[in-house]
Amino acid sequence: MSSAHRDLASALLAVDRRHRPVNVGLAAQLACLLEVSAPKPGNVSPGRHFADLRYEDFLASALAIGEPLAAAGEHGVGETVRHAIEATAQWSRSNTNLGIVLLFAPLARAASLAQADGSLQEKVRDVLAATTVDDARQAYAAIRLASPGGLDRVDAQDVSTEPTMTLVEVMRLAAHRDTVASEYATGFEVTFGMAVPALERARRAELSWDDAVVETFLTILAAVPDTHIGRRSGAALAADVSTRARTVLAAGGVRSDAGRRALDEFDRELRDERNSGNPGTTADLTAAALFVVLLGGGYEGQKSKVKS
Repeated sequence: MSSAHRDLASALLAVDRRHRPVNVGLAAQLACLLEVSAPKPGNVSPGRHFADLRYEDFLASALAIGEPLAAAGEHGVGETVRHAIEATAQWSRSNTNLGIVLLFAPLARAASLAQADGSLQEKVRDVLAATTVDDARQAYAAIRLASPGGLDRVDAQDVSTEPTMTLVEVMRLAAHRDTVASEYATGFEVTFGMAVPALERARRAELSWDDAVVETFLTILAAVPDTHIGRRSGAALAADVSTRARTVLAAGGVRSDAGRRALDEFDRELRDERNSGNPGTTADLTAAALFVVLLGGGYEGQKSKVKS
């Protein structure tokens, strides 16, 4: 991580930690900053831009969602999603963070509510079970505003219409074709069952934040074909990209010279004018893992041991 990003992280974490809703917003911002700053193959990162999106767009979007996520305990999940996407739209003309916001909103609400017992995942499940038709309506409005690429029309509960089911119910309908929707349907199974453990292992191994994020990203991608690629470019390419991620990990990934060479080659393979090989959903899941770890104090718990 650059000195500028270390300074920003320190400034964010220096804010009074006694006010938990504010900390949720700061954790959301920092999770986004750490995610986009890591050189994940096929994604925007410092010095690696897309034709229609630059690294700076993601920095601005990361800061924009802080206030809406900090207030997640006061609003329904759908309203939080809409507020965050509306705030993002003031800074970016392209979709930078819809998947991240959809994942962060129930996590932020669960972390903000005063519940004494149960794990964060259990609280997230409770939050999801309590979603309403209005949550779906608000989320639909946010999705239309973000206008993500590769979004096909469906016969039931299409986002261009007014929903008649709760947010978690409409997500279940889309779970087979979208991993973000699947997270809603499964109580964030990939985030808590795979991504968070991978990130925690990497940090315990004293990998820097950049390397830990890239390794987490590769771990998810190797196991879960990216549905952003699948929607834009087909299931066959998504499966091939997951196979390549497994090859990079087998070569050592960020932990060996051979792995880093394989990682650089992988990045080059994924980049074209259309960004057709962009594993964007995997990046969103990586950000969710970062958010969970930061909510649990994972940044402070490791910063004395690990040089970022």
